Amino acid sequence: MLRIITQQAEVRAELQRICDRTHDEQVAHKEATVREVLQTVKRQGDRALIHYTEEFDQQTLKPEDLRVSGSELDAAYQQVSQELLSAIQLACQRIEAFHRQRVPKSWVHFDEDGVVLGKRYTPVDSAGLYVPGGRAAYPSTVLMNAIPAKVAGVKRCVIVTPPGMGKTMNPAVLVAAQEAGIEEIYRVGGAQAIAALAYGTETLPKVDVITGPGNIYVTLAKKLVYGTVGIDSLAGPSEVLIIADEQANPVHVAADLLAQAEHDPMAAAILLTTDASLAKQVQTEVERQLVNHPRRTLTEKAIAHYGSIAVVDSLNTAAQLSNEFAPEHLELEVADPWALLEQIRHAGAIFLGNSTPEAVGDYLAGPNHTLPTSGAARYASALGVETFLKHSSVIQYTPEALQKVAGAIDTLATTEGLPSHADSVRLRMQDLQAGDWQIGTGEKDGQ
Repeated sequence: MLRIITQQAEVRAELQRICDRTHDEQVAHKEATVREVLQTVKRQGDRALIHYTEEFDQQTLKPEDLRVSGSELDAAYQQVSQELLSAIQLACQRIEAFHRQRVPKSWVHFDEDGVVLGKRYTPVDSAGLYVPGGRAAYPSTVLMNAIPAKVAGVKRCVIVTPPGMGKTMNPAVLVAAQEAGIEEIYRVGGAQAIAALAYGTETLPKVDVITGPGNIYVTLAKKLVYGTVGIDSLAGPSEVLIIADEQANPVHVAADLLAQAEHDPMAAAILLTTDASLAKQVQTEVERQLVNHPRRTLTEKAIAHYGSIAVVDSLNTAAQLSNEFAPEHLELEVADPWALLEQIRHAGAIFLGNSTPEAVGDYLAGPNHTLPTSGAARYASALGVETFLKHSSVIQYTPEALQKVAGAIDTLATTEGLPSHADSVRLRMQDLQAGDWQIGTGEKDGQ
């Protein structure tokens, strides 16, 4: 049962405990396991992928089974309803429309002194997209990772996802991948899949960036391969924090809490409310909605360990506590959500009003649902087009422009004890004074 807390000091302690749930002693033990998996895949390639898939997923594969075949991709369309296909296509359209608005533009500025400065954006060559499996299928995760990569212009996008029983792949995931323009898909998950994307194997060439959420083993693997490849973030177990006042509907609030808890046993579902009556109604309603819940055991575990209801003295206090927690998902189920929004500084995604459940953002509102967790919203943002882009500075100086700043560069380089830095400018100035360069042309005499 969800516990109701009324003391602010206890509320703070409880929020901190939930935020720190991925940093316990068990995580250190799991990190050692992940290190071993990464090194084994790096050394043994496909052989290690097959071994770990059998050990962790109880599925026996051959090297030729790793990549999903074209016939499997074609067959997937026959295994989904027209209703599901239409929903996937609608989500594709809305997610793409949103992310196309976020593509940064390269730019160049021409200074009057002959200095040219700019920034040039280019996509990475390849991206590996991790799609979780096991407890559920996530075609929405496919779309949220694949579409920004495609909008960014990534030429090669790869999906890795754990196989189901009998080596089967979820048809909704395969259809979503194809609708997003990806046909290179591998039936491998866990830390071993991250290792394959980072280091490459005989069957699965390495990539430049890895994105997508997963379990704690996937998250630790991404953490450990960062530097060899880029990553989006260290997405931990999902979480929602709801701020509600007396006008909120307890049935809806309870459903939103359970919508988060049903993800994972470590998912967090938190309610901060100014109304003690609402708190009790939500507590009762959560129990009622759990009675015939298809994922009751998992969801109850999350609620018991990482669920909480706190009664606070004001919406200002609720906003302050929320900012300290920096939730992945924040719902403002209050009479004037836009006014309260002004006080929110840290949140991965913010859902305003009683008609905007988190599920809207999870599936097809458009903004990405791969978000910072465990307090990372204090400094990190959602996955987006920028994740798959890198920018290079563009700099050009004419001899005349270089002459104007040569003295300052010389002074700074000498101060830092880097004589060749100073010489690289000084020698050019000597050539200029000797007449070997024509100021304003960038060309030597006689050219």
